[in-house]
Amino acid sequence: MSTKSLRGGASNEAFSGRTMFIFAAIGSAVGLGNIWRFPYVAYDNGGGAFLIPYLVALLTAGIPLLMLDYAVGHRYRASAPLAYRRLHPKLEMIGWWQLGICVVIALYYAIILAWAMQYTIFSFTKAWGDDPAGFFMSDYMQVSDEVTISFNFIWPVFIATAIAWLALLVVLMMGVQKGIGRINAILIPLLVVMFLIMVGIALTLPGASGGLDALFTPSWEALGDSSVWVAAYGQIFFSLSVGFGIMITYAAYLKPKSDLTGSALVVGFANSSFEILAGIGVFAALGFMAAAAGTGVDEVATSGIGLAFIAFPAIISEAPFGVLIGVLFFGALAFAGFTSMISIVEVIVAGFRDKLGLSRPVAVAVVVIPLAIVSLLFFPTTTGLNLLDVVDAFVNNFGIVAAALISVLMLTAGFSALPTLRDHLNSVSSFKLGRTWMIVAGAVTPVVLGYMLIDQLTLNLAEGYNDMPQWFVNVFGWGMAGGLVVIAYLLSKLPWSRRTSAAFTSPAPSVQDAYLDRELLAQDKSFTHYRGTALRSPALDQDYSLRAIQHGTVVHQRAPWEDGTATADDAAASRSAGRPTRDNQEGSAR
Repeated sequence: MSTKSLRGGASNEAFSGRTMFIFAAIGSAVGLGNIWRFPYVAYDNGGGAFLIPYLVALLTAGIPLLMLDYAVGHRYRASAPLAYRRLHPKLEMIGWWQLGICVVIALYYAIILAWAMQYTIFSFTKAWGDDPAGFFMSDYMQVSDEVTISFNFIWPVFIATAIAWLALLVVLMMGVQKGIGRINAILIPLLVVMFLIMVGIALTLPGASGGLDALFTPSWEALGDSSVWVAAYGQIFFSLSVGFGIMITYAAYLKPKSDLTGSALVVGFANSSFEILAGIGVFAALGFMAAAAGTGVDEVATSGIGLAFIAFPAIISEAPFGVLIGVLFFGALAFAGFTSMISIVEVIVAGFRDKLGLSRPVAVAVVVIPLAIVSLLFFPTTTGLNLLDVVDAFVNNFGIVAAALISVLMLTAGFSALPTLRDHLNSVSSFKLGRTWMIVAGAVTPVVLGYMLIDQLTLNLAEGYNDMPQWFVNVFGWGMAGGLVVIAYLLSKLPWSRRTSAAFTSPAPSVQDAYLDRELLAQDKSFTHYRGTALRSPALDQDYSLRAIQHGTVVHQRAPWEDGTATADDAAASRSAGRPTRDNQEGSAR
């Protein structure tokens, strides 16, 4: 059996190099939240002073978590469920939980992408007229007054959403390098150039300086407010695509010798730089809007859907070069959304590809077509906006945060994996990590995530959610959040394909410190009794891959697919390497 088939399906593919991986990782991180969430969060939490907790959060949580995801994905060379399972069989459920979160996000992300695509076209004619709010809510989305589920489709939105899913299907069918890598290498530079042009135009608008003053004037007393620090950590956490399988999956597609910590620094700072650029552009435009209306910036500042599809159309209608601003803004929004959606759905494709042993075309079809059907059935309807609101709030505030918290706690306290993951990062990276990284990743991050989770849980239990009917919140909010956990558990109990399960066996302990491993190896102690574990880290400067096991250059272990003991060639290769075979280690293995 070839080494490729031993590793499982998803990890057979790879990015051509680190640069392509960085483009893909930035494409995932730079999404809708960078453009429509960060500017208002910064403005509402101390303005310029917010940059201090924001930078602290980036250095003590964002980048350390990014490195943690990279380590899990790169060391265990698989999709999130299989990577966690290779780390330890009891952790497989966390991978499926993260995959389930991606399923929910993908379902509604497509419709937001469809809005951005259509509003790019609307910008040419300023189709929203004199009332952007009324146009979006009544004419475009035709939002129902009743909070329920209906199947009254809005056909222009339906068609645009279907086009988004079709484009995604094509890109994922093309593979990791030719599809995901290349589309990110094209769209991310184009996105940056478009946004730079838009920001340049926005800075020339009358009143732009007033908007920038509102954004960057520091409110130093805010630094004493714990909620400001929580907001900074929350923004970093949500914007970097950590904690729900994306970076684990992408890191699995990296070559064995790839600079992981250096890549994390590049991606982390690139993401934050784009957020600050977005803040400048958005608040320069809001300053113009406030000056034109004769009001303060505080009366026009908003975030999310209201900023993108109501406030910005109003700015476009009034601003010089409004059509160009509109095309650049909504085009950038569409590009950012599409690259993020690619990464979200790739997590799902990789997981089911590994679990079922499918080829990429089959796995993409099995995943994307059902997702597209469900997405088109529920979201481009007159009741879809309320459904999106509830699902998005609960999958972010409870799904992503809870899954990330549990995974970090398990890797830290449950299985003591941080030393091994640190050694793996150091073995391939230029920027070396020590005890500080383990402290911030294993201690600071769980405290912050736990506080965020408890805070949101308390708030929602006490006040409900946005005056929505309780049955609606219970079914699509709490029910969805709890259902993901149950489904993840059930998926973890389903059998793996024979092709993938063959890759479970490894000579390495489930989680073991590299220094202790050196001692065990020096004493010729066998690792063969450890099952369901990972590919060996190159931290020891030795090859512990499955290929090496097959060739007998490490302690030979009878794999599930072998009929007998090691061959004569294997034994000879093992003796020449100075290492015992399985046969003469059988006693110690027992």
